[in-house]
Amino acid sequence: MLDLVLPSIDRGVLTLTFNRPDRLNAWTDAMGRRYFDQLAEAEQNPEVRVIVVTGAGRGFCAGADFQTLNAIQDGSYEGEPDKRPNSFPTTIGKPIIAAVNGACAGLGMVHALFCDLVFTAAEAKWTTAFARRGLIAEYGLSWALPRLIGQARAMDLLLSGRTFTGAEAYELGLVSRSVPGESLLEETLAYARELATHSSPASMAVMKRQVWGDWNSTLEAAESTAVRLMAESFGRPDFAEGVASFLERREPRFPPL
Repeated sequence: MLDLVLPSIDRGVLTLTFNRPDRLNAWTDAMGRRYFDQLAEAEQNPEVRVIVVTGAGRGFCAGADFQTLNAIQDGSYEGEPDKRPNSFPTTIGKPIIAAVNGACAGLGMVHALFCDLVFTAAEAKWTTAFARRGLIAEYGLSWALPRLIGQARAMDLLLSGRTFTGAEAYELGLVSRSVPGESLLEETLAYARELATHSSPASMAVMKRQVWGDWNSTLEAAESTAVRLMAESFGRPDFAEGVASFLERREPRFPPL
């Protein structure tokens, strides 16, 4: 049986590869369950410090599989979507980096943007697609897009459903980096290994919770929470190790999360 999401771990970095290349990794319920299950397993695995998500073949994820969409349209759909929300990756305490290697459309775009960082091939084709399929901004994209790139740009991408490149995604501020496709995975993994080596897992987990949680918070509330979290960080072994490694001019030996 085809493994719909291929795992591979090296030097603290877990790479998860959507594996339906003949369908440009179009999303199915089974693939979604496998992806979320592997994220949950990675959360509990002390060997994993950073997660990279990419696609096999020419696509990252071309959105919902059209067979599923056709079944929904004619009333024959009998699937069981995962009960975990599509924003589930934001609840994982380890950084998740999307490496968008090719087609990234609709639901695929949702899953890219619910990663913590997004690197993209400059030539990758992106589109929200929803308006051109008679659908709406699904699964929180209407919440995420304006916060990432502003309301006017979000409206453009949603209302037009136009296709744009990874290079434009970078210009819009939608992604962290845009690089030639042939070097995408190499650059993403190099960045991920840098995090795995030099950044405290506990610090990254707390900061991830702060950033996603503070989107709906006031400045005063975020500042108050940060004061409490900073006091807690002083008592962790990561703080002592971070200072010691700096003074001793060596790589840190942070404990796993």
